[in-house]
Amino acid sequence: MKRIKIAFICADNTGRSQVAEALCRIHENDVFLAFSAGTHPLDKINTEAVKAIKELYKYDMTKIQKPKALDQIKPVDIVITLNVGADTLPFEPKHMENWDINNPSKEDKESYIKKANTILSHITQLKKRLADGEVVLK
Repeated sequence: MKRIKIAFICADNTGRSQVAEALCRIHENDVFLAFSAGTHPLDKINTEAVKAIKELYKYDMTKIQKPKALDQIKPVDIVITLNVGADTLPFEPKHMENWDINNPSKEDKESYIKKANTILSHITQLKKRLADGEVVLK
């Protein structure tokens, strides 16, 4: 089965979207080919987000992931925005939705662990909605 290309978009591409990309790589790599980008990317992934994913899954996001601008990702099938507008996408995805997931109020490891659990739940639900035909890629 061909993997579905998915991109997670947030403002600075250092926390939530990077965590979502990592979670897809860790848990759903057979279903999704994951990317992330930001509307205003910063230079490096948030240290506390990196610590959280390392603690939870022994996965180092910094080995293959880095912050990217929207124009640095290729067209994908699904775009998930994480509480940020993505009006300037350089391509039109087959499906787009917003997950109302704000930046952690405290940018500590524990906050990112909670966000990671929420994001993983959303990813699992999206996979189920795709399998059940609730989300159709045109």
